[in-house]
Amino acid sequence: MAKRQLVGRVVGTERQPNTAYQFHFWATPEAPIGIGTLVVVDTGYRQVWGIVTEGQGYNDVASPMFDYLGADAKPDAQPPTERPEIRVYTAAVLRHNPEQPVQPVPIAPVYLATEHDVQLALRIDEIPDHRRIPVGVYESGANIAPIYLDADFLLGPEAGHLNVTGASGLAAKTSAILFLLTAIFQKTSKSVAAVCFNVKGGDLLFLDLPPAHQLDSRDQQIYKALGVDPKPFPRVEYYAPYKPDRVNLATLRTHPQLRHNVHPMLWGMREVMRYVEVLLNKDDVDAKADAFLQFLRQRVIEPGEFAFEEEEADILKARGLPGVYRVNSFGDLVHWFEAVLKLLEAKNQKQWRSFAVETIRKIQNRLVNLTTRFAGLVGEGDTAMDLPWGKFQDRTVYVIDVANLSAEAQDLIFTRVVAELRERMEQRSLGVDAVVVVVDELNQYAPNTNRETYVMRTLRDICARGRYLGLVLFGAQQFRSQVDRQVVGNCSTSLYGRIEMEEMAQPGYNIFGAAVKEKMGALSPGEMLVRHPYFNQPIFIRFPRPAIMRGQDGLQLYKPEPDKPLEDAVWENLRHLNPNLSRNAVVDILVRARNGNGDLDRERIIAALHKTLTTRPDPDKVLEVFEREIPKPVAARRVESSSDLMPDTAMPIDPLNGGLFEDDEDPFND
Repeated sequence: MAKRQLVGRVVGTERQPNTAYQFHFWATPEAPIGIGTLVVVDTGYRQVWGIVTEGQGYNDVASPMFDYLGADAKPDAQPPTERPEIRVYTAAVLRHNPEQPVQPVPIAPVYLATEHDVQLALRIDEIPDHRRIPVGVYESGANIAPIYLDADFLLGPEAGHLNVTGASGLAAKTSAILFLLTAIFQKTSKSVAAVCFNVKGGDLLFLDLPPAHQLDSRDQQIYKALGVDPKPFPRVEYYAPYKPDRVNLATLRTHPQLRHNVHPMLWGMREVMRYVEVLLNKDDVDAKADAFLQFLRQRVIEPGEFAFEEEEADILKARGLPGVYRVNSFGDLVHWFEAVLKLLEAKNQKQWRSFAVETIRKIQNRLVNLTTRFAGLVGEGDTAMDLPWGKFQDRTVYVIDVANLSAEAQDLIFTRVVAELRERMEQRSLGVDAVVVVVDELNQYAPNTNRETYVMRTLRDICARGRYLGLVLFGAQQFRSQVDRQVVGNCSTSLYGRIEMEEMAQPGYNIFGAAVKEKMGALSPGEMLVRHPYFNQPIFIRFPRPAIMRGQDGLQLYKPEPDKPLEDAVWENLRHLNPNLSRNAVVDILVRARNGNGDLDRERIIAALHKTLTTRPDPDKVLEVFEREIPKPVAARRVESSSDLMPDTAMPIDPLNGGLFEDDEDPFND
């Protein structure tokens, strides 16, 4: 055990007595003590560990005037008598030994805490080795001591969630979370995955690449002290919706060398309808509209087939419409709405199944345009490309890039992904024991306002009950005071980087003393104040820079490619299934998909592409499946009546995918 360094002695005065939770001590000016220094009081039979929270300097001058006159008003004058100077520090108690009975701190010598003292002071000695997650090091001069968090109080079930606060660009919020994720992946005994939402540029788009510049010796020393290997995440999968053209991905990770683990994310009606309220204006969804939405979900969409009553079916058939509808996509839903409105028109009624025609039309208008408003994320067909639900892999990071999407699209993605995670963790069917959800700019998703949003409700639910399931939130924001109180209040562990004085003037920072606030306002990147259930007082620590390429470096080294034309974009997408696929082979198939003007039929090609990507055939069968999904060329057909396209016994036919004559059946040749 290292020998302690004597630095001072406890002092108690009439004006400043010591208590069981706070004490004062004097030390010489040269003693290496500052705000945040850990010290130990040792009487031989009793030890008290504390952390310095305030400091003052004293000498025997009764008034500044005496010193001014003694120096003849000359700052560089040598005083006739050298006045003694001491420093008096205030320390908050971290731990007593013995812990009972709780007594005021005794008058005794004060020592700098050794590495062993740090473990005792922060109760790290009570954390089992297999539950210790390194968060950083405590520095005291040239000595460093590793600081650990309890995995059960970070990932659950005892407590959970992490919140990181700090000024933008100065507090290294993202770096702190990434380092902690690295430590969790390397140290925890649980199977764990992370789902990260990339909300800013290229911040989280290069997690699988080493840093562009070598880590300095100080960072390497910290990694060694913590027992963490400085390396990027071994398995990272990236997901991004398409752009409105539905063939180019809405992400900056488009460099050919990095495209191999970037996956499209496209949702159909079934994926969206459970959370469609997120996309609707609250003023539109009144009680009547909400009731109709519930009817749609429970009676039309979830069964997948809707049969009109016998009388209604007869009326529809008389107008060339079927009485039974298969509703598996937004395209199918459009036909279903048309049938309902035709039925109301035929019966000259203003109500159907207790729902007013105005309500039906309003919901129709809101739903039908979703595939246009959110083209690239919401598709008309029944294909869906999604996260690998039920097949999450241990020690894998799943990054969802939403940086280039509208606020409404971000809300939908966030709400649905987190809700799906919660449900599957409840069913224990996700594939891992714990999932960490990483969200930056938390004040955007859960603002401290009286208006509750669907996203805020989801976040509150995670923070209140997620730890029992192993679903925890690692959130970050610039202004903690602007985040919903229930969200930050349920986070058992908090990190504070450099914080502006305006923010620290908010009521939530009253728990910190004046000196601690001053130090928090001047922290450098890599320095954090940590609050954790094991620590009776917040502790200043330093964490190393993550061994991961920064977003700005990645965008310079791997410049994003411009959007590709249709042929090249289709080839690029299919190459994700078979890297050896030649462009000519794909183009040869595309030539068959031309419209009446001789141009490539984008809709048919895109539908076939999405079907193929959803099917995910074996590499050697990619072309075969893609070719099969593209219908043969068709000729135009004159439509004399609606019954020509809608036979009595089938659902309305999509003119892009069937029901038209082949070339050798051209009706104009009759």
